[in-house]
Amino acid sequence: MPPKRFPALVAGLAGALAAAVAGAALTPGAAHAGAGTATATVFAPNPVQQLGLQDLTDAKDADLPEFGPAYTQVTLTDLDGSGTLTGRYVRVKSTTGPAAKVSGGAFPAYHRDADQFEQIMGYHWVTTAQHYIQSLGFGGTLRPVNQRQIELRIGQYGGDNSFFRDDKANITLGKGGVDDGEDAEVIVHEYGHSVQDGQVPGFGTTLESGAIGEAFGDYLAVAVSSWATGTPTRTDEACVADWDSVSYTSAPHCLRRLDGTKHYPEDVRGEVHADGEIWSRALWDIRRALGDRKASTLIIEAQFAFAPDTTFKAAAEATVTAARRLYGASAASAVTKAFGDRGIL
Repeated sequence: MPPKRFPALVAGLAGALAAAVAGAALTPGAAHAGAGTATATVFAPNPVQQLGLQDLTDAKDADLPEFGPAYTQVTLTDLDGSGTLTGRYVRVKSTTGPAAKVSGGAFPAYHRDADQFEQIMGYHWVTTAQHYIQSLGFGGTLRPVNQRQIELRIGQYGGDNSFFRDDKANITLGKGGVDDGEDAEVIVHEYGHSVQDGQVPGFGTTLESGAIGEAFGDYLAVAVSSWATGTPTRTDEACVADWDSVSYTSAPHCLRRLDGTKHYPEDVRGEVHADGEIWSRALWDIRRALGDRKASTLIIEAQFAFAPDTTFKAAAEATVTAARRLYGASAASAVTKAFGDRGIL
């Protein structure tokens, strides 16, 4: 397994896409018409980002008083009516503790000392990530992206790592250090691998395509958390997974950053997470130049043209093409500059 965090496992063919949901763009927390809903408690997106406290510690899942202000009530959407965390886009499976069950239109207000808290976090943030993608027009004016039900497994891996398996189209969240299911940006990062696999089955078979996968997961994590909860004011938006990373970084805590200075090819290290920081900086610069909506739309649309073993250069050229087709020459120029500044084009 690659060192430290979020390997994209790349073998086999993912399951077929579920029926697409057509309709208007969503706003954060919006429910699909006719879909089951229930209230629940989550971190939005994680307590370090919400509270600006860099000295928070895991304390073996203790529900310490300082976490209190970070608990946020949300409405879970797209539930199937079974009373479990099963819905249109995700089915939660856990081997630690009883499954969370709805009662009277609400899940109990679980906190981080309960196994069910991570179950609810996983359901909410995968669904939110899919809502974000649909808010960009995918499944409406644009073709659907990853509108399938995936399985999210919690408590089945004891290491401080999480991963997506494309041969089974599922995500596993680890429990080492800070439990990965407590940080929305970890959950959405892994969903990013599912998104790319849904667009290009088996994506990520080489070092450069694998690095693109890690970079996109980081980018999507930040984009979704800012869309759903607002641009953070107490921590740096470019910092990924502020809470999960307290177990293995010094303050200010970041798993990785989107605004690094790595340049191709001299900063290539032959490890997908490290090399992904070259690609993620380009995506970050596109977002800064064009805004979240245009940037994320063209970045995701471009991925339909990727190959499982795409190179940085080929993927960058496909992204420029998508920018020009969707938004014209000016957007294409901004995308070209972002990749040129990284040495990719």
